[in-house]
Amino acid sequence: MNQRRIPLPWTNVYGLARTLVALGTAGTLAASSAETLFRPVATIGDYPACTSTTAASIFCLSPDNYTHLTWIKWACVIALLVVASGWRPQLTALPHAYINYSVFSGIAIVDGGDQIALILSVLFVLPALGDRRRWHWAQPQARTPQTRATQLLALIGTGGLVMLRLQMIVVYFQAAVAKLPHGEWQDGTAMWYWGTNLDFGPAPWLDTLVTPVIGTPLGVALMTWLPLVIEGSLAISLLLPQRLRWWAMGAGLLFHLSIALMMGLWSFALAMAGGILLLCLPLGSTLQFHITKPAVPTPSTPEQEAEPVHVGEQAGAAALRRRGQMDETGLTQSRQ
Repeated sequence: MNQRRIPLPWTNVYGLARTLVALGTAGTLAASSAETLFRPVATIGDYPACTSTTAASIFCLSPDNYTHLTWIKWACVIALLVVASGWRPQLTALPHAYINYSVFSGIAIVDGGDQIALILSVLFVLPALGDRRRWHWAQPQARTPQTRATQLLALIGTGGLVMLRLQMIVVYFQAAVAKLPHGEWQDGTAMWYWGTNLDFGPAPWLDTLVTPVIGTPLGVALMTWLPLVIEGSLAISLLLPQRLRWWAMGAGLLFHLSIALMMGLWSFALAMAGGILLLCLPLGSTLQFHITKPAVPTPSTPEQEAEPVHVGEQAGAAALRRRGQMDETGLTQSRQ
């Protein structure tokens, strides 16, 4: 019977992405007071806004009491740290998604990091359905029995990661294309305005390094156009060979690290870093000292259950066979 070869999605690459996304949201909650997170917004009203679907937010359990909101906030931080630790992804995936939904719908000022963290955590639920590992850092079992249930769960999980990849492509494609009509991005001066902005500019300790760069035509042009190149490369990354995806992944991670350092958007950087890993690394790959081939379960046979033969032993046996053939040929020729 033919069996579909579906890469197992339960790898430490997917686990590392979960950790980064969870740490980003935990950092937002831990570093901000309840008075900052839940404050009135002009023309909108008080937060958390517990109306319609947003009433499902965990912060709506006590929306008018800052003391209670503080306790709920720290409970969410603890839960997110458990998620980040990698313990029982099958059990923690839904709470992770729910907390991110509560943050996105409940706090007064959200950014792109909160939005992408919500999307990624919801998509993480699909591979987590079949993830029975105690820790998401563990290696997948290559000889997982190929039952119909396992095949279905692997297909659902891999499908979720594929949808996550498509989501990241849309994000980077939109980010690159949306900048093109603006003259500041075309003439290479956009980063001068961002670098000198009092709210989004670099921290004082970093300003002494950034100011000389954006003060020169070449420096500001490179800082403006390089993000467009990186975003465009990530948008087409699935069309690139794997050796080029490595470069796109490294450039994307450095790009978001620089955004975090300059603008302080650490939760955004961590969420996007998790998405970049799953976008650029092969489906089913695991992180060791290098990227290994996807672990695809195959039906076991008595021969496969036998003692494995090392590559060196195989090469030695082949050499002995070739030497035996050569000796036999030489002996035949000498007899002739």
